[in-house]
Amino acid sequence: MQRLVATGFGVGLIPQRAFKTDNGAGTFGAALAALIGLALWSAPWWVDLLVAAAAIGLSLWAAAPFAGKHSDPGWVVIDEVAGTLVAFIGLQGLPWLVALVVARLGDIFKVLPGVPQAERLPGAFGITADDVVAGLYGLAVGWIAVALL
Repeated sequence: MQRLVATGFGVGLIPQRAFKTDNGAGTFGAALAALIGLALWSAPWWVDLLVAAAAIGLSLWAAAPFAGKHSDPGWVVIDEVAGTLVAFIGLQGLPWLVALVVARLGDIFKVLPGVPQAERLPGAFGITADDVVAGLYGLAVGWIAVALL
């Protein structure tokens, strides 16, 4: 069961099956989160928060058996799901899209302060934390976009 959840219910396995590489698996996880986010589009912000918190909890639980020696297997994408859902809290429209892009780029390039440090945390915390920190950046930029639009 943990492996199924860790793969984002299978989406993390798509690049390996289709392209024989784990490259891009995280983007498939973020796409799953985007679908969930779209389903929650009209929900109140606190529902988004609860769903993101649940995804963080699932990520910590599901990634734990696969987190040896600071490893973050590419097919483990529940962390990307969790981080992306954090980016969506209370957002809709263009700010939602901006938050998605910032969170995804923050996770991929790991140049934003705190993201690489979070990734170095041990075990499932390191797997999950860098995505959550990147998601928080996305959330902040998304809310800035709300204020400016």
